[in-house]
Amino acid sequence: MARSIYITSAEGNTGKSTIALGVLDTLLHSVERVGVFRPIARSKHKPDYVLELLLNHLQNGTPTGAPAVQPALTYDECVGVTYDDVHTDPDAALSRIVARYKAVEAKCDAVVVIGSDFTDVGSPTELAYNARIAANLGVPVLLVLAGRVAYGQGEGLGQSDQLGQSDPRSSEDIRQLTDVALAELQSEHVSLLGVVVNRAEPENLNGLIAAVREGVDNMPVETDAAHAAVVPVWAIPEDAFLVAPSMKTILEATHGTLVQGDPELLSREALSVVVAAMSMVNVLPHLTEGAVVVIPSDRPEVLLAALMANSSATFPSLAGVVLVGGFDLPESIAQLMKGLAPSVPIIRTDLASYEAALRITHTRGRLAADSQRKHDTALALFEQHVDGAALLDRLKVSRADVITPLMFEYTLIERARQNRMRIVLPEGDDDRVLRAAATLLARDVADIIILGEDFEVRSRAIGLGLDLAKATVVSPFDDVLRMRFAEEYARLRAHKGVTIDQARDVVTDVSYFGTMMVQLGLADGMVSGASHTTAHTIRPSFEIIKTRPGVSVVSSVFLMALADRVLVYGDCAVNPDPTAAQLADIAISASETAIEFGIEPRIAMLSYSTGVSGNGADVEKVREATAIVRERRPDLAVEGPIQYDAAADAAVAAAKMPESAVAGKANVFIFPDLNTGNNTYKAVQRSAGAVAIGPVLQGLRKPINDLSRGALVQDIVNTVAITAIQAASLASVVAAV
Repeated sequence: MARSIYITSAEGNTGKSTIALGVLDTLLHSVERVGVFRPIARSKHKPDYVLELLLNHLQNGTPTGAPAVQPALTYDECVGVTYDDVHTDPDAALSRIVARYKAVEAKCDAVVVIGSDFTDVGSPTELAYNARIAANLGVPVLLVLAGRVAYGQGEGLGQSDQLGQSDPRSSEDIRQLTDVALAELQSEHVSLLGVVVNRAEPENLNGLIAAVREGVDNMPVETDAAHAAVVPVWAIPEDAFLVAPSMKTILEATHGTLVQGDPELLSREALSVVVAAMSMVNVLPHLTEGAVVVIPSDRPEVLLAALMANSSATFPSLAGVVLVGGFDLPESIAQLMKGLAPSVPIIRTDLASYEAALRITHTRGRLAADSQRKHDTALALFEQHVDGAALLDRLKVSRADVITPLMFEYTLIERARQNRMRIVLPEGDDDRVLRAAATLLARDVADIIILGEDFEVRSRAIGLGLDLAKATVVSPFDDVLRMRFAEEYARLRAHKGVTIDQARDVVTDVSYFGTMMVQLGLADGMVSGASHTTAHTIRPSFEIIKTRPGVSVVSSVFLMALADRVLVYGDCAVNPDPTAAQLADIAISASETAIEFGIEPRIAMLSYSTGVSGNGADVEKVREATAIVRERRPDLAVEGPIQYDAAADAAVAAAKMPESAVAGKANVFIFPDLNTGNNTYKAVQRSAGAVAIGPVLQGLRKPINDLSRGALVQDIVNTVAITAIQAASLASVVAAV
């Protein structure tokens, strides 16, 4: 039977989806097959965005989005009934919910069940029905209480109003809400797993926890007194960005159309609304960071002023503009704007100013699959304020023996967090790099240095709705660093005749600049290649960083995350036709890389023949390389020459090499040449649905890693985590010496 958890709340607007996302992510790190289930969908006419969010995270949480390791659950399978079904016949709806849940449970080791959203039912009735569902499913409840209460509807509008805001609840208010909610759960004999106060006042987290704790401890003896003593209580603070609506949501709420601007910037959150029903001079002082400005479309001078302010370094960056009234812009103004090509979204609606502003202020922000910043923020808040280990312990969940791609990815992130290293990202003009940097900073994975002009990098990040406040942005044309790097580069390359004047030009190249930062200790590692070739990325490291003592060749490996384990493939990216000595070096380096990432190496030196069954120059090279590895590192388990099937399949190994300690159990595969290695890793990646993480460079004195030019944001995040782990490992070796 699956270990499941039912997440429900005592009212609407609790931010329950944030908790559900955090719980799902926590389970994915320890459980092989995780599912999601929504007993009551918000609507039968359009998809439930909460369920879509969780399914997206479930299926696309790996670097390539490979869903093969998770149960193949469709959206329809994960829905129980609709509100209409519950209204028509609550008992019949409950029976259908149980039946559909059991079908999902049968495919999973754990299921996250997300209760209803108080869309159109009174609070006491709906909580009681959710409790009844949980009891019939036999699933414990994680109760979510709102630390804030929404402002009253229909209030007057000022010139600038905050969006998504609400009033904080006091400790006494929370205690009363706790008593009411627990009484409802106890009346249905539901097991209480824990309580989370979400959207809490940051300054009163401990007070709110204490108030809920008191309510839990006072549960009647006859119901759950012994259980209450261990029920954990957590509080997660309010975050302005999680409750702020995106420009896309505002576009939908005003029934508007995007007439100009970058569609990607519709994902940015609007933090406030400014009603620009005044002169240009009086509008400008009211502009605030992240504001959406409502402008009558017959006031083009105000529109132009807002756009000029948005492009100025001395004014805040706007989230968007909403043109109201339905008037067409004068042709001359339209032509001027076409030439200006503003990136900020400009939305046109037929609504009047007051109605448009009212709809915007009443638009709720929501945690949806297309909002990266909200996704990152939600996970970071959950990780910081909820004890994931305690939650899993309450569910009686232990880590699975298999290692799925998501589990391996989580291990990388956790290990990188343990030693906050400084990683430089030279490609500050690439949106993928900026998005990855935002995720890395939000999740506290590493300290990030981005190369580029400060204003340009931060302006683009703000436009994309990303938080890069904690990032360090360095210009590759910084005069002080440029001269320092040029002197060092000229010294290192003096034997090649490089002059200081030549060096000054060379080091402004972002790959050289970033590599020099690593060389001189201003950064601990570098990740590049999203928009540059492999040669452009790693050539500077050959010239500047060079190899570690005892290593003759720089090589690479891919960490191949299959559905249930992680393999190491090398060399698949650097050396076209290594000699026997180089092949031995690659094998030893690959074994050390495997150990760095928690894999006990069993090395297969691959060839087209196994053991003594074949001859020829290619086989002899592998045989010689195997002998060198055994001589240099007798502590390593290595076999070769060996064919891939004999190395990976126990049945084949039993027939071909029954006495081998590696055959059939190999996890480090060393290919005889680049042609074989590169094609094999791509074949396994595409045909077997494996997640290929890399290439990870090995053998350098300091970590430099390359990206594929088709890298996804998650690929960059994982490569930075890997680089940080390598940097920490090298630092510990240096410290030990």
